[in-house]
Amino acid sequence: MAQSPSDAAAGATSNHEILRRMSLNAGQQRRDSLADIDPRAANPSLNLSGGVISATFCIPHSLKYRKGADWIMDSRRGTSALFDSFPYLSSDKTPWNHTLVGWTGEIDAIDEITPPDTPPATTTASKIAPLNKNSAPIPIDGITKPVEPPATEGLWIPKEDRTRLEWQLSHDKQCRTVPVWLSDDADAGNPDGDINLIDQSRWRRFAEHELYTLFHYKQHEPTNGRAERQSWADYYRMNQKFATRIMEIYKPGDIVMIHDYHLLLLPSMLRQRIPHMYIAFFLHIPFPSSEFLRCLPRRKDVLEGVLGANLIGFQSHSYSRHFVSCCTRILGFPSDITGVDAYGAKVTVGIFPIGIDAAAVEKLAFDGNIIDDQVAELRKIYAGKKIIVGRDRLDSVRGVAQKLMAFERFLEMYPEWVDKVVLIQVTSPTSVEEEKEDSGNKIANKVAELVAKINGLYGSLSFSPVQHYPQYLSQEEYLALLRAADIGLITSVRDGMNTTSLEYVVCQRDDHGPLIISEFSGTAGSLKDAIHINPWDLSGVAQSINYALTMGDDKKSAMHSSLYHHVTTKNVQTWINAFVKRLLAVLSSHNSVISTPLLDKTALLTQYRAAKKRLFMFDYDGTLTPIVKDPQSAIPGDRLIRTLKALAADHRNAVWIISGRDQDFLSHHLGDIKELGFSAEHGSFMRHPGKDEWENLAETFDMGWQKEVFDCFQKYTEKTPGSFIERKRCALTWHYRPSDPELGAHMARECQKELEKTVGKAWDVEVMTGKANLEVRPTFINKGEIAKRLVASYGHEAGDPPEFTLCLGDDFTDEDMFRALNGSSLNPNHMFTVTVGASSKMTLAHWHLLEPSDVISSIALLNGGDSNVADLGALAVVEGKIPDQMPGVRVADDLPGEKL
Repeated sequence: MAQSPSDAAAGATSNHEILRRMSLNAGQQRRDSLADIDPRAANPSLNLSGGVISATFCIPHSLKYRKGADWIMDSRRGTSALFDSFPYLSSDKTPWNHTLVGWTGEIDAIDEITPPDTPPATTTASKIAPLNKNSAPIPIDGITKPVEPPATEGLWIPKEDRTRLEWQLSHDKQCRTVPVWLSDDADAGNPDGDINLIDQSRWRRFAEHELYTLFHYKQHEPTNGRAERQSWADYYRMNQKFATRIMEIYKPGDIVMIHDYHLLLLPSMLRQRIPHMYIAFFLHIPFPSSEFLRCLPRRKDVLEGVLGANLIGFQSHSYSRHFVSCCTRILGFPSDITGVDAYGAKVTVGIFPIGIDAAAVEKLAFDGNIIDDQVAELRKIYAGKKIIVGRDRLDSVRGVAQKLMAFERFLEMYPEWVDKVVLIQVTSPTSVEEEKEDSGNKIANKVAELVAKINGLYGSLSFSPVQHYPQYLSQEEYLALLRAADIGLITSVRDGMNTTSLEYVVCQRDDHGPLIISEFSGTAGSLKDAIHINPWDLSGVAQSINYALTMGDDKKSAMHSSLYHHVTTKNVQTWINAFVKRLLAVLSSHNSVISTPLLDKTALLTQYRAAKKRLFMFDYDGTLTPIVKDPQSAIPGDRLIRTLKALAADHRNAVWIISGRDQDFLSHHLGDIKELGFSAEHGSFMRHPGKDEWENLAETFDMGWQKEVFDCFQKYTEKTPGSFIERKRCALTWHYRPSDPELGAHMARECQKELEKTVGKAWDVEVMTGKANLEVRPTFINKGEIAKRLVASYGHEAGDPPEFTLCLGDDFTDEDMFRALNGSSLNPNHMFTVTVGASSKMTLAHWHLLEPSDVISSIALLNGGDSNVADLGALAVVEGKIPDQMPGVRVADDLPGEKL
């Protein structure tokens, strides 16, 4: 695109051509600037409100609580780049009205100091039982036991103190913040609105025990799964509480931006509540390959949860590629490098390497005498020596042990550097729950052993080549260390984003020290001019250290110039602007597309429990059982039988199987459950609960068309090896699933055309395409008519219709049921129409489930039957706590497996 009149004139054949080029350029510039200055005007079709809601697991403050006083708020350590983006979005440098939503984090209570003559109520004696029972207080009468104060567990926060914190956070000068309070609803169920915070760290347990470790390619030893189910229920509830909090402040047209692995379920939970919401999700850690994600028991839930977003952002291309591959391999969704086709809509994926607030870091590092003095002091201490700097959290993915082993290898390979180089390694405590519980402190012990070994081999009484500081550094000490360094060494074995490497580049503005970075860091892909190393190749790392130490000044300057330009231009402000702009582009291109949200099991269970009259309508093939090549092999399993028995045993439930199957099949496999009602052959026959007789609804209809259809089907059966004909009382079906897929699909199209031209015009029948089959049936018979009949049987007066209706189906014949229910007088809030299966199809259903196992899980959630598959997370949300046992009718379980 031309940028100036002279550029526009170059190669132009006329004045008109020059004016046209300049007009195009001006128009593009206006559009670009309009998108930056006023995105609402640039995207009028989106009806943007101008509001942005950011959701992150923890707010940027660590909180200390004093009863009846203002809360003490300190800066939270970690995720500094993400936290820097929030004040920017909230500033007048962007056109957005920004609000941050996040958990308070673990709250520490500060004991009030009382005068010496008034012993505080929290003395040791009142809290802890004496070690020796004989030292307990002796009652005066010698008989009466002393009154023991009731044991209190957790931290009680009165409503007025919660309100005080919310006011403080809402008036935060840098970013308006709305806190999420995480507690059991049962603990908050008092009339005063007080809450009790018990075991606060449990809300991060599933994310940091299960997800963080697996996403960093680490696996746990197998367990009985009980603890995982408990932590999953907390994770599910935590995401639900975030969704509820966001809905309290959400306005139509707001953009919701969700950050990181703690909130993977949140996009789908928000989509369930508002299908048209604008949602972006960004993952700040690696995303694993499908081979690793398959090891996660809740893999489907996690993938379906994040697929509620319109745009999903990753640090690097490999993470994005892994994600779309997992969606295809695990969920079966079509995908390409641009995104995933999920339930009628395209979920776009993109690469957005995050940056830092480079200008702020540079100002802090160079605009102050304190840091200048500390740099000078460091260089004086290590005069005549090259300084290699590493700063990492002490967890297993940061590669501190690999760094030390590589440094040892370097001193072994290049003995001339002994006494001439020092490695200053700072390790701060990990923030990840899983790593905090490292049994026996294995990582810390390993690092300490390596440090002692290296210093013993290559050190002396006057000097140690490794200076290890297991502590937090102040900001000034940290920046001084980066400025004083000759080499920055990053050896992470798996890392999403490494801010130390970016901050090191900024701090080397004047000295141009080389950066050595692991190729397994998500930041490495965007730092092309750094020295990339494999931390597992110790000799290779040693060679890279020697290369960096012996590099010429010109080479250092050229390398640093490129890195410095990248870090200062691709900063956190550029990152967040690019992410928002891409989201708006995605929304504009897919604005008319509506995806079908994942079934909201919390709403389903809530309405089920509130209803006294409940109607269930289930398709069979593809809904209750998986689609199989041989239709006769699709027999119900023990788990399905148990679940249906438990559901139908409740007299308030009317449960119907509405299938294309014939009467014989349904009677043989499900007829023993007398409480079930049946509709066979797409509504041709009905059998009411408790009855043995079938009612023929097509008895008066002329079936003379069947011979003509059979002859046509026979002709195509001969042309299509493996295909066969299924004869029913009122319908004929041609199956071609066992045939070659391409040949079968082609022959089905030809057969359909022929039938529509002949039988379809001569008789009152319709030709329907199914899943690898073609069926001909009378037009007046369909599942929709059965659905209407069942609803009408309750009556039309006030209070007559069912208060809960659940209808599930997987193919186009079930759309008749959805259409009938959508057009009925039933309360939409009492009705759940759910499509099962294929992700890309358009449907009249309001919800979706992935496969038959999810259907059984949802039914079991309502009324028991098989607690192994029931969704404990949704149940915990409804009950406000993790239940002791599953509700509903318990059916004898003859299968092995842990019980809840």
